[in-house]
Amino acid sequence: MHRPLTLQTRLMTAVIGFVSLILIIVAVITSATLGTALEGRLLDQVKATSNQTTYLVAQQTLYSAASGEPVTAQKALSGQHFQGPGLLLAIASPDGATGVVVTSDKTIDLTRDQLLKLNEAVQSSPEASVNLEGVGSFLITVTQRNGVGIVTGLPRTEIQSTMAQLLTVITLATLGGLILLALTTAVTIRYSLRPLRAVAQTATRVANQPLDRGEVEITERVPAAEADPRTETGIVGASLNKLLDHVNDSLAARQRNEALMRKFVADASHELRTPLASIRGYSELSLRSIRQAQATDAAADAAGTETALERIQAQSLRMTRLVEDLLLLARLDEGQELVHGTVDLTQLALEGLSDARPTGPEHVWNIDVPAEPILMLGDAGRLHQVVANLLANARTHTPAGTAITLRVAREGDQAVIRVHDDGPGIEPAVRDQLFGRFARGDSSRARQTGGTGLGLAIAKAIVEGHHGTIAVESEPGDTTFTVRFPLNPRATA
Repeated sequence: MHRPLTLQTRLMTAVIGFVSLILIIVAVITSATLGTALEGRLLDQVKATSNQTTYLVAQQTLYSAASGEPVTAQKALSGQHFQGPGLLLAIASPDGATGVVVTSDKTIDLTRDQLLKLNEAVQSSPEASVNLEGVGSFLITVTQRNGVGIVTGLPRTEIQSTMAQLLTVITLATLGGLILLALTTAVTIRYSLRPLRAVAQTATRVANQPLDRGEVEITERVPAAEADPRTETGIVGASLNKLLDHVNDSLAARQRNEALMRKFVADASHELRTPLASIRGYSELSLRSIRQAQATDAAADAAGTETALERIQAQSLRMTRLVEDLLLLARLDEGQELVHGTVDLTQLALEGLSDARPTGPEHVWNIDVPAEPILMLGDAGRLHQVVANLLANARTHTPAGTAITLRVAREGDQAVIRVHDDGPGIEPAVRDQLFGRFARGDSSRARQTGGTGLGLAIAKAIVEGHHGTIAVESEPGDTTFTVRFPLNPRATA
């Protein structure tokens, strides 16, 4: 199976490959340019030498015509001394073709095959390069004089040597540069990828934590030095830290919700246990009375049976109210149960106080509403329930003679409902949990009767469903619940 390449390997391969390509292109261009320059310089030297050899051959031709001896390259160069690596001279005359290569220490006669190769080389161009086996490579040029073809050439040894040295230097410099580039690139990439390795290590440690149960806190973070948002790799570390913060907050919220849910289930079970126990007890009592009457052929104790059935009904109604309140809260949490329409808060407050006054005749009831109606969009039935719950809460948790005042007012683009009482107030420890489900205020208020502890939770859910807010301020002798609604909750949403 093919093993995938690491990011460092891919980056190094790409950088070194690209730089190598550039160096090869530069080497080829440099070699070609230098080779062309050297060839041009050598060609100038060949032409200058060709003028000399042409003159010598012309002199030899005149001498041969007088003496009757054949013209040869050896005789043309006889007694001449040439400086340099060597000279090639070939003559094609009516007497035949001869050629010679003269160096500083020896003279080499050209063979017939070598002369034929020279002839083939100059057929297409008067200047050409030719490689003669056993002699070397020459740059040659051909001239004509008095019917004699003269080929003059100089060796390309210096050009070849220079080019070989150049290629050797370029190769060594390229290899050295690539090795240095590879080391530098490896160090740079490794240093640059250090934040990514820190991110991977942090993610691995977090992944090994058990996050599916119990109280979880993610304390692992990418070090600040590796999470600098000013660098590309640092952005990854900073983003992971931000993600871990959100996940940690979410896990903490999940833990709190689980704790609240356990408390909610315990409270709901406690509330349901009492009516169920009462129903069971009174049911057994009624059944026993009926069985005794049947056994004695006597009339059942009508009074005892009637009382037991009344208690069963009362506890059933209590349990029904609790279940209905829980169902209402669940539907409000889902955004259901609200039917919006135009609501007159002034009229709603008057009706709410009228309903509350008969239930607390020992309290002093006051109302303060404006002369003009305050209209808003909302669910009239649920808003009436908010007012009723707040008034019932004030009545239930305050002693007889307490003054309870209901106020409705317009403040800017908000409608405000306030329920004030001059009772004993709410303890700070209870105030923080006052709007929770199954919240109890018995420890702070002299409450004679009890409900399910869901009244204020329902009121808060209804208020928030209308995009409003509910708050409480309390001290001994001065407790005020304040509800604020936007007059146009849809625009607020």
